[in-house]
Amino acid sequence: MNAAPHPSPALPSRRSLLGGLLAGAALAATPAALTTPAHASARRAPTATRPLLLGTYTSAEGGGTGIGTAAYDTATGELTPGPVITGVENPSYLALHPSGATVYAVAEQDAGAVTAVALAPDGTYDVLGTRPTGGSGPTHLSVHPSGRWLLSANYTSGSVAVHPIAQDGSLGERTDLVTHSSPPPGPGQSGPHAHQVVTSPDGGHVLAVDLGTDTVYTYRLDESAGTLTEVSRAALAPGSGPRHLTFHPGGRSAYLACELDNTTVVCAYDPDSGTLTPGAGQSTGSDTGYPAQLVVTGDGSYAYLANRGPNSLTRYAVEDGGAALRLLDTVPAGGDWPRQLALSPDSSLLFAANQRSSTVTAFRIGSDGFLTTAGEPLPAPVAVCVLPLP
Repeated sequence: MNAAPHPSPALPSRRSLLGGLLAGAALAATPAALTTPAHASARRAPTATRPLLLGTYTSAEGGGTGIGTAAYDTATGELTPGPVITGVENPSYLALHPSGATVYAVAEQDAGAVTAVALAPDGTYDVLGTRPTGGSGPTHLSVHPSGRWLLSANYTSGSVAVHPIAQDGSLGERTDLVTHSSPPPGPGQSGPHAHQVVTSPDGGHVLAVDLGTDTVYTYRLDESAGTLTEVSRAALAPGSGPRHLTFHPGGRSAYLACELDNTTVVCAYDPDSGTLTPGAGQSTGSDTGYPAQLVVTGDGSYAYLANRGPNSLTRYAVEDGGAALRLLDTVPAGGDWPRQLALSPDSSLLFAANQRSSTVTAFRIGSDGFLTTAGEPLPAPVAVCVLPLP
């Protein structure tokens, strides 16, 4: 369910002024390369803004030219476009270092790579360089809670890579590459397809979600050597196509969006052993569709699912301390093909990156978890990831 950008050359390091956006101030001006919507002048001026980073495909028709930036009004959710961080190829997924000083991007292409970009307090940035992942088509990456290791998932080749992170945020040479060689691919799959890699909330285990083998692999990370050792596997229903795993804040439950059979799966998680135990698939609220991602509010009360095809967002009530999801309703995503979701740091706003309509939509989250559209969609070329900065 991913685009297939072509390979691109090594990335140059460059520096550019972001108009104070990344320093957390209000946007100073919209650059000439971006057009301010006609309705923007009719909006009230934002009273408090925070920055967003936007992932895209630079090699896709109509795609972006790097990592996009925007700002959102923390009270209303109103979105305002900003400049582009150039010199980054096919940044289809983004992850922030715990320090907030560096953002990492996958280069989703045949020769997979990961790139580090330093975000300076004065609103400037530096592309610190890129490293090969050892696989193809990386779709996801995450930073280990220690801040010392970057984990990436190569979708096309079905492998997980580990890179060390230096004190300045730059990346070292890869320390491990694990390919999912078993079990055999699921129905309709030609091989493994690692779609996500994430660390459990307690930091004790690394979990890799593989759509091609219908399996979630649990690893233990050697934090001295940067190597992964498999400790358990969780088998999903054949042909379910697990895509994205999201933990409940309590750390003992997790939720899987299964792309191919259009289900959500609640899983029990044992932090001591790293064992994930999936339950039965349950409804996404739509008869058809390709679930993309779940997010859970910071207080653990509500979960939201992006479902491509129906172009809807599903609201679940989280019950039994995280061990159950109850379907409440669905609302239109406000765009075509909602690829990824993100919550504001205080969970008062939800953002959806809509790939085919090239927009980002924002929603206010009520006390009952209900979603209300916040302002107009933000034009964003082939938007596939949105990352609110703290």
